[in-house]
Amino acid sequence: MTPQTQPDKDFPWWLVILGITGAVLFWQVLANPTYGAVLNTLARGLWVTVSVAVLAYLGACAIGLGLAVMAVSRKIVLRQMARLYIEVMRGVPILVLLLYVAFVLAPMLVVAVNAVIEPLGLAPWRTRDFPLIARAVIALMLAYSAFLAEIFRAGLQAVPVGQIEAAQALGLSGWQRFRHIVFPQAFRMILPPLGNDFVAMVKDSSLVSVLGVTDVAQLAKVTAAGNFRYFETYNVAALIYLTMTIGLSLILRRIEARLRSGTEG
Repeated sequence: MTPQTQPDKDFPWWLVILGITGAVLFWQVLANPTYGAVLNTLARGLWVTVSVAVLAYLGACAIGLGLAVMAVSRKIVLRQMARLYIEVMRGVPILVLLLYVAFVLAPMLVVAVNAVIEPLGLAPWRTRDFPLIARAVIALMLAYSAFLAEIFRAGLQAVPVGQIEAAQALGLSGWQRFRHIVFPQAFRMILPPLGNDFVAMVKDSSLVSVLGVTDVAQLAKVTAAGNFRYFETYNVAALIYLTMTIGLSLILRRIEARLRSGTEG
């Protein structure tokens, strides 16, 4: 690819192909009673899928930003703690972490809570009182926070040191430098990878189906096992996920283009 190439200005033939394919599938959903029944069933899990993805991503962003700040800290203890967390979480498959949080960490947390509240005369907390959807959100949040931490760290370190020193010379505190100088510039650079990870989070939210959480993937599995219409059921499930992810991708491309034009202007 030559430097003169501008992929963003290419005609989106890929979108045309996907649009035609999606239109055919939507027509099948409207015209075929089997597709319609499957869609009505899977649509009930759409709110769960979106809720898990959004909550886990927001939590992962908060933890990831904190880890990134620790990773660039002047204190070696904080840097090493952040690096330890990041390497461990990135080294464990998300599915394994999901099961570990659900069936190991969650019961341990219940035991720890009971050790505190039982001496106070409060009713003990049972493991089944810890919702599976909450365990799934925590697992995804912990997994993605490690990847987002690296994105935030790269963005923070990309801000020119001279600007930070100039802000320090003007008397800005550490928080003021971060809020007004460092983070706004870093955010422009890290928005595309942050958006990519959110799209990935929407897809990986389907992993919560292994815990029995009634998201789109779980309902698709149960529906296909009941009606034996695997082709129609998983076509509809794929269409739902593609609609969400491609829609998000187009929105993120638009936001990125606006930020780029604002920077160039």
